Amino acid sequence: MPAVTEEGYTYVELRTLNGPEYRRVSTQPPRLPTEDEIPVIDLSLIDGDLQSRKELASQIRKAAQSTGFFYVKNHGLPEDLIENALSQIKRFFAQSDEEKEKVSYRKSKVAEGFHGVGSTQINLKETKDKKETFSIRYDPQNDPTVANPEELLANKAYSYGGDEFLWEGTRHLPGFRETIIEFWQRRLTLARKLVSIFALALNLSEDYFDKMITHPGADAVYIHYPGVGDDGAKDVDVGIGSHTDIQCVTLLWQDMSGGLQVLSANDEWLDARPIPGTLVVNIGDFLSRLSNNTFKSTVHRVYNRQSASRYSMPFFLGFNPDAICEVVPSCIDENHPALFKPISCGEWHRSRLTLVQQKTPAN
Repeated sequence: MPAVTEEGYTYVELRTLNGPEYRRVSTQPPRLPTEDEIPVIDLSLIDGDLQSRKELASQIRKAAQSTGFFYVKNHGLPEDLIENALSQIKRFFAQSDEEKEKVSYRKSKVAEGFHGVGSTQINLKETKDKKETFSIRYDPQNDPTVANPEELLANKAYSYGGDEFLWEGTRHLPGFRETIIEFWQRRLTLARKLVSIFALALNLSEDYFDKMITHPGADAVYIHYPGVGDDGAKDVDVGIGSHTDIQCVTLLWQDMSGGLQVLSANDEWLDARPIPGTLVVNIGDFLSRLSNNTFKSTVHRVYNRQSASRYSMPFFLGFNPDAICEVVPSCIDENHPALFKPISCGEWHRSRLTLVQQKTPAN
């Protein structure tokens, strides 16, 4: 940690592949963001003509260069599908621990499935994460754009989902599998469209990344943050600790409970309150890396200080595991050399997950 701490500030420690990094953080309570810090962007132009898509890309570029977080409305995800997914996941989490453990991540080759409350700790300098989750990873059998999924599944170089025990263990929940997969598919489609807009925002051709998202890392996580008692509401364990996201872009649906906090460019926590009809979109570390840090991957965390449960449904998109990615040419010049060496998205993801899963050494 930095040797000197300014009055009114502390530091958040993040674990990176290059060792610990620190972010200065104001000790003031979270405040509401300004419209420039976390703007609301209308995605209705995403299916328009090229000029319309470039106008959208300009708005997203500004947001990505600022806080790296923005809301999107008119995103095209059917409200009834969102509500069905939420209903299904509430039914799942309402089960006994014994029932949920039937689809435990411990049975999975790729750690998808159920994680219980306190089983993860994304920031080792903070409390264990007060949440339980159910997750699925990319499965080419569920991707309508893949003609021969069996070829990808047979390739041992890929760490894809497809654990059948997830669905065997939830067969008693009618419609669970179908709803969870459909919601995953619809968000994958939206995320792919956004990747084209990100390419335009980086002054590249909009198909620049297309070959990198044919069989991408694409994880859907469903999260339940238990409520707290009234007497403990002021001092509760963090729902999920301070961190940045690993992949390229995150699409987040959150219920109306609130609790998401985003670190501003001025080192203040911003209260990213839910806005009906929107998703929260944020830049991940890998896209920040490819943009030579032009786009910001920002520290964020979640607290649930309410007596009621909080539910959220994030979707994380990366690139193809075998895609060797380097800083894009539009972000390099004589005064701004590439800050990062080429690396495959799969290697990046595995290395970062390994780092997150490491335990604090015993003292």
